[in-house]
Amino acid sequence: MRQIQVLSTKLRTTAHLAQTMTLLSLTIDELKQEIDSELATNPALEIIEDRRCPTCHRLLGAKEKCPICSLPNDLSSNEPVVFLSPRDDFYFTKDTSQEDDVTQDSYQPSEEKLAVYVMRQIAPDIENEDRRIAAYILTNLDEDGLLQVPVIEIARYLHVPISRVTKIQQIIQRADPLGVGASTPQEALLTQLQFLSETRYIQPIIFDIIREKFDLLSRKQFNEIAREYHISNRRVQEIVRFIGDNLNPYPARSYWGDGRNTNANLEVYHQPDIMISYLNDDLNNPLIVEIIMPLSGTLRVNPLIKKYCQIVDDEEKKEMWKKDIDSASLLVKCLQQRNHTMVRLMQTLVKLQKEFIINGDQHLKPITRAKIAQLLDVHESTISRAVSNKTVQLPNKKIIPLSSFFDRNLNIRAVIRDIITNEPAPLSDTEIAEMLEEKGYIVARRTVAKYRAMEGILPAHLRKPSILDLPITLS
Repeated sequence: MRQIQVLSTKLRTTAHLAQTMTLLSLTIDELKQEIDSELATNPALEIIEDRRCPTCHRLLGAKEKCPICSLPNDLSSNEPVVFLSPRDDFYFTKDTSQEDDVTQDSYQPSEEKLAVYVMRQIAPDIENEDRRIAAYILTNLDEDGLLQVPVIEIARYLHVPISRVTKIQQIIQRADPLGVGASTPQEALLTQLQFLSETRYIQPIIFDIIREKFDLLSRKQFNEIAREYHISNRRVQEIVRFIGDNLNPYPARSYWGDGRNTNANLEVYHQPDIMISYLNDDLNNPLIVEIIMPLSGTLRVNPLIKKYCQIVDDEEKKEMWKKDIDSASLLVKCLQQRNHTMVRLMQTLVKLQKEFIINGDQHLKPITRAKIAQLLDVHESTISRAVSNKTVQLPNKKIIPLSSFFDRNLNIRAVIRDIITNEPAPLSDTEIAEMLEEKGYIVARRTVAKYRAMEGILPAHLRKPSILDLPITLS
């Protein structure tokens, strides 16, 4: 009996954790769909339609914020006020006027092809006669950004030495996205690792593992790697984690150009999951953080179902109702846990990144998900799920991904944007690097080139009006 009880408790705990993690990773729209689906299929779950605060359950008027949870105890406090907000006015209703035929697609930016994007970066740095080699390489990339044609075949086709093709390929690999044009995922990783080593110390063993044991690495045979290099399994796990966090074997799947993922849907016309503003729109007041909830009522287990489940004689029906009650109860508890985690996350994050929220990208502090997880005493994967796919509306009404709060180079890229915006004449990447150093940012020239490319800013040669008007085409 004792064994069965422990197993049952473990299963319930696992189910609770799994569903909490699932709910935590959902956006408000996805969460609304999940709740609506459960309400439609589970008779034991019901929603009380009166509009209440999700935290203190105080009855609220239409479009009213909770007068208790949404206000600070002290107006002079610098602590942010974080609360759950039943923003039913946040959603567009189905009756919204459709007078205009404008669709969301009308707001989608035009997508620049990867080949053209890379060519625009490297064109000023290669000879005119080498552009046809670059164009041939770029037009033979697969959807992952890897070269599908052997270098020797390109040399034969274009009647040029192999060394010349290899030289152009190496120039392409140093463009954004880093590693594009590599012949294999292994080559892409080594290119990216070499680039990282120019600005930070990289332990030689990481190069060795990727170069010599890539087959074991790709098959996740970490014990074999540990034996080969006489290191602990924990050390191998740290190396694998470093590779996963900093490198990408498929360059075209990473963010490039204006910060979009070429394999993702481009969303530029959406609504936030979290809203940050000033109390009463007064810059001297504390920040108010509303974590949007997709329902204004209160979810609960249907008391009638619970009552009848206790008195019904039909064992089959009783078992069915019990499963429905357990499922409804689990959803309510997991939703509460999700909300609690989101509130704790935003309290910590807004407090740490207050200057960034108020004054812009240049004031972003370099923090990691692991650091926040440590502060909140939760697993790093919990923070990753809470951050993923969420968007935040800042006090200036700009909507950004919540992940931007963890962007380690966003502040440097903002300074680069500012320098280039105010340049009297086009500055080279070397000159920008020198100006950054004067401002306290030690950044290599190649890193400046990468960050500039991430911001969609052309090299100095192409920022000259006479050249900007000349489009680069690929034959």
